Amino acid sequence: MTAAEDTSGEDVPWGEVTPEAARKLLVAAVEAFAERGYHATTTRDIAGRAGMSPAALYIHYKTKEELLHRISRNGHTRALEVLERASAGGGTPGERLAEAVSAFVRWHAVRHDTARVVQYELDALSPGHRVEIVELRRRCDAVVRGILREGVESGEFDVPDVPGTTLAVMSLCIDVARWFNTRGIRTPEEVGALYADLVLRMVSARR
Repeated sequence: MTAAEDTSGEDVPWGEVTPEAARKLLVAAVEAFAERGYHATTTRDIAGRAGMSPAALYIHYKTKEELLHRISRNGHTRALEVLERASAGGGTPGERLAEAVSAFVRWHAVRHDTARVVQYELDALSPGHRVEIVELRRRCDAVVRGILREGVESGEFDVPDVPGTTLAVMSLCIDVARWFNTRGIRTPEEVGALYADLVLRMVSARR
């Protein structure tokens, strides 16, 4: 199914974006950026995937970079919401860390095309837009770092380097977007559970 045809179902990609033409262009941009990379993709490529003329794209987005910024901002905001919701769910630091990792990994697996663009095209953003996205990344890191610190303080975790461990955990989760294949042997839920267990072992959480 092409970006232009994908308009059905309850979980419509970018369903919050209106009008419909603007949504289709975002879906098409995600597909193109994930497949070819930002710099190798042209506005003609994006418009063609959306079933529109190149001129129609500029009605909704001034530049190709504006499309990337919109994708990146929305993706990072969604990822942050996933982490914050898991962190606020209650339970021990170990339980909250496991849920945060599992949920973060599932998001990167289910939305692997979007996540690949969000996580690996940062340098293509303009300086002003990059500052905004870097701040969202820092907030994502802060959620995991906060859980790790709570676990260390409670004696549940054995983590001598919290910032370094935060970086390791986040990198592990984010990389799922690079390799996940919907035709693979594991579902997003199974990968999430596997990574949650690996991270708990990494921080020496008491089982």
